Amino acid sequence: MRFLSKFATFLAALLLSFPLLAAPSDVGIVLLHGKWDKPPTHIAALAHQLESKGYLVATPDMPWSGQRNYDADYPAALAEIEASAKALREKGAKKIIVGGHSFGANAAIAYAASGREVDGILAIAPGHTPELGRFREAVTDSVAKAKQMVAEGRGDDRASFDDLNQGRTKTIATTARIYLSYFDPEGMAVMPRSAARIPRPIPFLWVVGSHDPMAARGEAYAFAKAPSHPASRYLEVNSNHFNTPTDAAAQIIDWIGSLNY
Repeated sequence: MRFLSKFATFLAALLLSFPLLAAPSDVGIVLLHGKWDKPPTHIAALAHQLESKGYLVATPDMPWSGQRNYDADYPAALAEIEASAKALREKGAKKIIVGGHSFGANAAIAYAASGREVDGILAIAPGHTPELGRFREAVTDSVAKAKQMVAEGRGDDRASFDDLNQGRTKTIATTARIYLSYFDPEGMAVMPRSAARIPRPIPFLWVVGSHDPMAARGEAYAFAKAPSHPASRYLEVNSNHFNTPTDAAAQIIDWIGSLNY
């Protein structure tokens, strides 16, 4: 009988612990896909692993996806991220991390730079560099075309413009104003500028694959321009641009856990 009593006590305690283990996390993560991505996106596996750890995760379909094709400008995209963060808070999240892959990483940094409430930035294989080299050359004519349309009062007219994604080119159809919001070499999508405008120190993880061209730019390109925080990390992993979200999943999860939110 004593054994049964002890077993019953143990079982009751175990059952009581399950709600705590299964309870939603206090941490919400808005995880943004990359340019032209469609389900299953390159962040899908990472999102699933984060959810399996108890984190609240949102993976909104953003304007640069292969399904939306730049149907809203960059300020509107940041408002969409904010709406996802709000939805996570309504589910119980007390801390919000905004992260993303490639263009999604660009947006995560821009979101923090906007001054919105955020508790961490996760930039995975950051991409979309309209101010740099080959990218800038590839879109120069389209940027000039869009600027001329805006100057002529035709900023909301649709036209064809050039896009570049990891060496692949594509013609997109959107308005001149929307196009400029993403492709202006002096605009919101310039990551070093966004990093420097982050208003306060917050944890910032920059993850890049050693086989990703971005790796050659190192910490100085944008990461080092953000306000310094003791929990911030620059991490290089053995991967390429597209596989980094999966290949670095364990390190990403460890970093989030180390924040002790």
